Amino acid sequence: MTLLGLAGIMAASLFGPLLATPRRARVPVVIGELAIGVLLGNTGLRWVHPGDPTLTFMAQAGFALVMLIAGSHVPLGNPALRKAFGRGLLLAAVTGVVAVPVAAALSAMAHTHHTALYAVLLASSSAAVVMPIISDEGLSGDRVLTLMAQVAIADTACIVALPLAAEPSRAARAAVGTVIVLAVAGLMFIVLRELTERDLIAKLHAASVRRTFGVEMRLSLAALFGLAGLAVNVHVSVMLAGFASGLVLAALGTPRRLASQLFAVTEGFLGPVFLVWLGSSLDLRALAHHPRLLALTVGLAAATLAIHALARLFGQPMPLAILAGAQLGVPVAAVALGTRTLLLAPGEGGAILGAAVLSLAAASVSGAAAGRSGRDGTAPTPDVTITLPPRPRDPAPLHSDEPTTPTTPSRGRRATARQAEPAAEQAAMELPVGPPTSGPATRPTPGPKRSPREPRPPTPNPATKPIVQSNVRVQPSPRTRRPESGS
Repeated sequence: MTLLGLAGIMAASLFGPLLATPRRARVPVVIGELAIGVLLGNTGLRWVHPGDPTLTFMAQAGFALVMLIAGSHVPLGNPALRKAFGRGLLLAAVTGVVAVPVAAALSAMAHTHHTALYAVLLASSSAAVVMPIISDEGLSGDRVLTLMAQVAIADTACIVALPLAAEPSRAARAAVGTVIVLAVAGLMFIVLRELTERDLIAKLHAASVRRTFGVEMRLSLAALFGLAGLAVNVHVSVMLAGFASGLVLAALGTPRRLASQLFAVTEGFLGPVFLVWLGSSLDLRALAHHPRLLALTVGLAAATLAIHALARLFGQPMPLAILAGAQLGVPVAAVALGTRTLLLAPGEGGAILGAAVLSLAAASVSGAAAGRSGRDGTAPTPDVTITLPPRPRDPAPLHSDEPTTPTTPSRGRRATARQAEPAAEQAAMELPVGPPTSGPATRPTPGPKRSPREPRPPTPNPATKPIVQSNVRVQPSPRTRRPESGS
């Protein structure tokens, strides 16, 4: 591995952001980086050599950082999730139980004998994918909180169970290592919480910002790589160390400056190196020689969606139930772990990642459907506040948060009347045909008599509406002041 080779990998990784640029496609950056790795690696041109020791070491560091970012997306610090924790736990448990017999059938069909691994994949979800979709679509409500709790529980449980399921023959040793890593991560959380309560973290943050030291970033990377080194020594993947570190940050609340720094070093450097390395290590040519692996791809994707759709029986809307089946972190971790330990058969890693891509496509469609249906994925209910519908020609409708009778504190009655007159006339002009309703905003008669120094707008242009929420008060010039007519 040379510096020119590293430059080539970084340049090739730009394919991920380019593929994710169209917003309607909703293609994660990860997919493009894996695809360019497949093209340049064992499947395609063989320009990238995944067996290079330096590249493998950098990919391991990137793997830990990618899992840290995935763990930091789990909304552990959201207090609203506590009331939805029970229902989320029930949905995650039902999904896990149903996944076992389905995984056994898929394993027998593909002749891979990886029932435990497939069960973890089928039951998993991805907080790093679901949470941004919820935010982008503006979803809210009790059912969305249940979805968030289910995803957080499933993501955490499957990451912890993955090392045990990957190598069942060494499950006892992996279980001991998992307990050690989680115990050290818990101790790290207790220490950091104590330092936070004593305001030592805040003082360190202030000094780091003032002197531009980057101390928080250095300490975070030291803790992450120290925990990752411990995981390797106790025969556990760095995946668990990275995810546990991310959970610690999620529970404490990541400072914005530290989050930006971690995002930069992960998404801008080591993360793309890991994903290109992972894609280059796959040999998708085996899929053409083993049709059962193609059936495994479709079977994993279809079974994932079908199992998560069972949440509809417990009251979840179908779009939210399908959205919970989005997978990314666990399949990537499973393929990375299986590639390093030579656990997966040729082409099996490609089948697992192909099923994950299909689940992402279904999650994107379901998220958009939930956004169109309503805030919680159901049919929208009429609002309590009745507002006038805007005309099609109006570029900006009246906002429901504007008061029906505008009031401006500390402006006097004349200023209040002047503010209310244009809004009243606007509402009167936009009344639909039919019997008028009661209320000042829907009164068809004009408002109080207009002052001569306020010209009447020729058309009900929304740009001429007064901004009643503004704190800026424009006083008329003294030379243009005239006596009020009719007063």
